[in-house]
Amino acid sequence: MFNEEQDYLNNSKFLNSQTISRLIKIFHKNPNNVVEIFNLLKLCKAISVFRILDFSIKKKIIKNLSSIKKIELLNNLSVNDRFYFLENLPKKILKDLIKYLNKEEKCRILVSLGYSKNSIGRLMIPFYLAVQKTCSIQEILDYLREEVKNNDVIEIIYIVDKTGKLINEIKIQKFLLVDPNTKVSELIDRKKNTEIFLKITDTEKEATKIFSMNNRISIPVIDNQNILLGIVTVDDVLCVLNENYREDFQKIGGMEVLNQSYLNVPLYKLIKKRAGWLILLFIGEMLTTTVMQNFLSVIEKAVVLALFIPLVVSSGGNSGSQAASLIIQAMALGEVRIKDWWIVMRREIVCGFFLGSILGLTGFIRVIVWHKIHLFNYGSHWILVGFTVFLSLIGVVLWGTLSGSMLPFIIKKLKGDPASSSAPFVATLVDVVGLIIYFFISYFLLNGSLL
Repeated sequence: MFNEEQDYLNNSKFLNSQTISRLIKIFHKNPNNVVEIFNLLKLCKAISVFRILDFSIKKKIIKNLSSIKKIELLNNLSVNDRFYFLENLPKKILKDLIKYLNKEEKCRILVSLGYSKNSIGRLMIPFYLAVQKTCSIQEILDYLREEVKNNDVIEIIYIVDKTGKLINEIKIQKFLLVDPNTKVSELIDRKKNTEIFLKITDTEKEATKIFSMNNRISIPVIDNQNILLGIVTVDDVLCVLNENYREDFQKIGGMEVLNQSYLNVPLYKLIKKRAGWLILLFIGEMLTTTVMQNFLSVIEKAVVLALFIPLVVSSGGNSGSQAASLIIQAMALGEVRIKDWWIVMRREIVCGFFLGSILGLTGFIRVIVWHKIHLFNYGSHWILVGFTVFLSLIGVVLWGTLSGSMLPFIIKKLKGDPASSSAPFVATLVDVVGLIIYFFISYFLLNGSLL
């Protein structure tokens, strides 16, 4: 695999000069030496490699690192990478590793692990600036001077009562523009309570939606008793949004999620992630062969029909992929819900009919023009061939838009991920049914003439 005539397992300079993807190969090729190799990497390189290694290798490495290395690694991992790694560890190992985190991150991890997956609690930061309304502005400013060193999010100061219930929120600018002897209660707008907040039980998607509608750096998180528990920052939400977008985009493309950048994925894993869907889609496409075998007698009598199979079927697949992509995106943005399926179906039936008519008319004109200028001889029944193409395109495109728009609703109703109704899956479904539609219309129109 390597040309170097040296023991690269003990060569720090060589290892640190390698790309991340090549280092991953080294780790997988030398499972018994992963700890030794990892110890030779510089911190930045070690972090980049650690975040994309298989979980079993990560677990082996972290268990055998020195205390100093554990501290460096755990405290320099990104919040999400560290959390996703720690949450999957056995409790005994987790308990041991927690002690290597700094005070702030330790508190955050312990709080986050107590909440269900994909809930706001997993993203929440339990550090915020909160004061009571009886405080003076001078006291707040003194408090800020102490806290600002340990807190990056100071856009807003939250006003709470003695029990910790959220009363209001005030932007920090207001505290800087009034007399220091002013009481916080005088700055509170009694007619307007805090309107923008998240419940601890809200999902990451709900948080993303609220952030997208409001120009905020952070949003408070409260429980059912309105007690302030922490805040969620836009940075964390953007990380989740980016991760979800990548996952959905890959699913729509018809493959398993990579969970890491393309160039950092080992080749064997890239093949593994893509092979499953391709095999499934290939099996699905086998049905098209079965359909064509059943209509073989029709094709033998009117070979001209075979010329239009790619044209008709691909148009249906394209329209289905369009519809599926539109509905999946609308669902992700909260624009469409399951209860809207009937409205969507009616709209897509109309769209499918008119889109099919446009393509059908184009196909019909193509048959006429090609026949008239002698580019191809469609025989004495060329006009019937043209009508067959016209009606088939209407039927297949209508089916494509209908199936493409309804599949996401069906999958979501079954508690699945709408993105799984990927464009390739829709195209395969439309190919099979589209062929049946095409041959039935052909048989109906051409029976007694060409057939």
